[in-house]
Amino acid sequence: MAPPPSKAAAAAPPPRARAAVLAGKLTQRASRRLGRGGTALPGLVAARIDGALVDRLASQLNAAILVTGTNGKTTTARMLATILESSGRVVVHNRAGSNLMRGIAAALIDAAGPSGTLPANAVGVFETDEATLPQAAAAVRPTALVIGNLSRDQLDRYGEIEAVRGQWLETIARLPATTTVVLNADDPSVSTLARAAAGPVVQFGIQDPDIAEASPAHGPALDALWDQETGAEYQYERRYLAHLGHWFCPQPSPTSSSQPIPARPTPDFAANDVDLNDPVGVAFRLDAAGAHVPVRTTLRGAYNVYNALAAATAAAQLSVPLADAASALAHTQAAFGRQEELIVDGHTVRILLGKNPVGVNAALRTLTSDGPHHLLVLLNDGLADGTDVSWIWDTDWELLHNAASVVVGGRRAADMALRLQYAGCPAPLALEPSIDAALRRRLETLPNDAPLIVLPTYTAMLEVREQLARMAGAPRIWEGA
Repeated sequence: MAPPPSKAAAAAPPPRARAAVLAGKLTQRASRRLGRGGTALPGLVAARIDGALVDRLASQLNAAILVTGTNGKTTTARMLATILESSGRVVVHNRAGSNLMRGIAAALIDAAGPSGTLPANAVGVFETDEATLPQAAAAVRPTALVIGNLSRDQLDRYGEIEAVRGQWLETIARLPATTTVVLNADDPSVSTLARAAAGPVVQFGIQDPDIAEASPAHGPALDALWDQETGAEYQYERRYLAHLGHWFCPQPSPTSSSQPIPARPTPDFAANDVDLNDPVGVAFRLDAAGAHVPVRTTLRGAYNVYNALAAATAAAQLSVPLADAASALAHTQAAFGRQEELIVDGHTVRILLGKNPVGVNAALRTLTSDGPHHLLVLLNDGLADGTDVSWIWDTDWELLHNAASVVVGGRRAADMALRLQYAGCPAPLALEPSIDAALRRRLETLPNDAPLIVLPTYTAMLEVREQLARMAGAPRIWEGA
């Protein structure tokens, strides 16, 4: 594949856009001096001056890739940005995870000069909230769109997955034929979005049969039950994670026998020889277009095989060789709160964000492979978490029945403690609605040098990670970005 052509030099932004960029930069500077990061507010301020600012700045990008999905989009986007930076690109990226339009605007403002001009041949990598994708795609006009997976998450905000998928279908249908759509072949709700694409579609997936789950799912975390266009029911030859696997429909649509029977396509980029017990993280062989490239990442779990596959597949659409992508993936560090490790008072503290059944189950299965753990479980019900926490009853907390010890915190600590009691987990050493108090109690009760695993929801992760970073002398989220 030939490298994408460089865009002609963009015209100088109009005065309104230059004023918006300047206001955004001043807001960002003030926000960071106050210790608030400036990852979203500059975009809000700038948008009040120029509502078309994202469109204007994004038009200067040589290429842009949007990354969305229920789980893993922050990690996938970070992997992709690392790959592109390693290939010598100048990357504009909302690294701190602010994935609404204001966050994309803030990333563009940060990269732009005072006159509103981006660096020559800059490439955009933007993590995008599921519900923000239609607006982001219209403004950014992506070279490629990456969709990793779709499962239940924040039902009070997004609605059921059918509603989210419907928005994605409409977004893909509006993309020009020049946009490449990169899809997860193993998620039937995502793979079948290819029907709406006018341009190229590239799919990725896991081929290795040896890491498939031993038995089919019979639980509420199986979020793809039937094809939403034909009504045909999905079955699985093998599953790797929740409803991700080798799926097919054994019978035609009950409503229209003229429709083709849906089935998983053979992925263009495939993972084989997957080693989930690699001493560093996970390792696999990436096969694509006759090439076979070994990949190793420092991140663990089958879900990070998918994240790495998605990033390498997207990078290939910008002509990055697979071997170069693999080399960069080996050095990709965990995104904040996503298997991130910090050293606090002599203890290794690992943070595993979990905000829905599929994401938490993936983290719990990763934990069960290396023995009993000392845990801090934090459950909040903020707007960014989803105010309905009933999803904890659809999560396999029973996998923690042999935990060494547990402290429970967050605004809904009592709900979490009750769920863990039903799961047969050890009685909590403490139940603290205050995350600060819960963290202090947890550290006080840890055995000498014992590692700590923190399992927080999103807003709880932001709070506990801020405290841990202060204790560890580590960069704050926006400083690390």
